[in-house]
Amino acid sequence: MFTYIGLRFRNWRFGMGTIVSLAHDAFFVIAMFSLLYGIMPFSMELDQTFIAAILTIIGYSVNDTVVIFDRIREHRKLHPKKPVKNIINDAINDTMSRTIVTSLTVLITVFIIFLYTGESVMGFSFAMLLGLFSGIYSTVFIATALVFDLQTKAVREKE
Repeated sequence: MFTYIGLRFRNWRFGMGTIVSLAHDAFFVIAMFSLLYGIMPFSMELDQTFIAAILTIIGYSVNDTVVIFDRIREHRKLHPKKPVKNIINDAINDTMSRTIVTSLTVLITVFIIFLYTGESVMGFSFAMLLGLFSGIYSTVFIATALVFDLQTKAVREKE
């Protein structure tokens, strides 16, 4: 995935931002499951449904990250003289409404599944709820911030 994202955006820093963001999402959900094991009134076993939830969260997060990175690439082409900080900020602002609408739609659906299904699906939907929040956070505040930090570090090293 690192190689694909790096090649797609012609910059390895985008691949690094994506991988760190995905690792954050997966580790956050695993950590929350570990911390809440035995406390929650439903099964929180690490089984096939949990693995499916982790993979779904990763897919959702990658999609959200790629959308923002695509917008960064568009802004770079339109405004080559603009500072990287402003380009990334504009890209996040442009995609924020899409992120909110998509996330709320998925959140409402997963929350209804969590409330009205049996215990066998509650672990999956709980992991999805955790992963949605983690995925939004990591895309906006980790992936793009890491790309910015790596870009500015590379520019400073050239000077």
